[in-house]
Amino acid sequence: MISQFKGSSIFFHSLQKFPKNLKAFSSSHVLGRKMESPADTLLLLSGKSEEENDAAKVLKNNNTLKTGEGVELVLHSEVKLENDDAFRIEEYFNSLSTRRFGRLLIYSPRLSSTHDVISQNNSDLPLGTVCVADVQLKGRGRSSNVWESPKGCLLFSFSIQMEDGRVVPHIQYVVCLAMTEAIKAVCLEKGTPELDVRIKWPNDLYLGGVKVGGILSTSVYRSKKFYVSAGVGLNVGNEKPTTCLNAVLKKVNPLSRELKREDVIAAFFNKFENLYDVFSEQGFQALEGLYYRTWLHSGQRVIVQERSGDQDQFVETVVTIQITY
Repeated sequence: MISQFKGSSIFFHSLQKFPKNLKAFSSSHVLGRKMESPADTLLLLSGKSEEENDAAKVLKNNNTLKTGEGVELVLHSEVKLENDDAFRIEEYFNSLSTRRFGRLLIYSPRLSSTHDVISQNNSDLPLGTVCVADVQLKGRGRSSNVWESPKGCLLFSFSIQMEDGRVVPHIQYVVCLAMTEAIKAVCLEKGTPELDVRIKWPNDLYLGGVKVGGILSTSVYRSKKFYVSAGVGLNVGNEKPTTCLNAVLKKVNPLSRELKREDVIAAFFNKFENLYDVFSEQGFQALEGLYYRTWLHSGQRVIVQERSGDQDQFVETVVTIQITY
């Protein structure tokens, strides 16, 4: 059976059963809980411009961030990073061209979870604040899954503020789309073969049939706003536990230049800000065409559940997904 969906806003999970109106989104309603941090954790605050650096100084001086014990807040101007594997802050800011997102950075070489830093401080942070770590000890995924986060993996979470709760569940799709578009943009800029990263519903990133990334979105409602924390894990330079972008590039062309985490995350925010503006003004429908050209499920067989009349019974139908515009 072939089903065609024109401009559909229904998302299907291959080989899984779910009702048509299911929206996969994790919502947290816990406020003020201090995160669990390893001893001697460093949180470095930095901004792209003087305005963001002033905001960083306020955060440090007021000591308002919920960080837990053994965590030290410092300004970028106060320390020198000597580790060659450390996130290159200057390179990141030089590639960033946004007006709002990604301009205030919280960086740590070693952190329990970037998502905890953002989600537990979201309402006290400027819109678009990003937390980046070289290594995560307790990376989070959907359904309490743990995301392995070794060196070479791009690990970050950032803050979003929204007022319309009806569209909050769709923000994870915008994040996924922005990352696939960012990877294409970096490959084009660096002159490397294009990496055809695809979106596996609802929030995984696949390359060549193997998972290379994932997105986690949570939210809290406070003072008539939804404070959304979006987290991303992407295998850029770590071949384990699955594979990574650079490993695939080397297979395609051994002479290809390696992608850098700093370039990918900067390109992500450059793309996300534009997509987010379209999403906010026109709704997700304006992005559906681009989304469906990027997702993994065209041509796949799925099971769709529909409620039978007024009864608590569901009718299951096996369909093949085919999107037309």
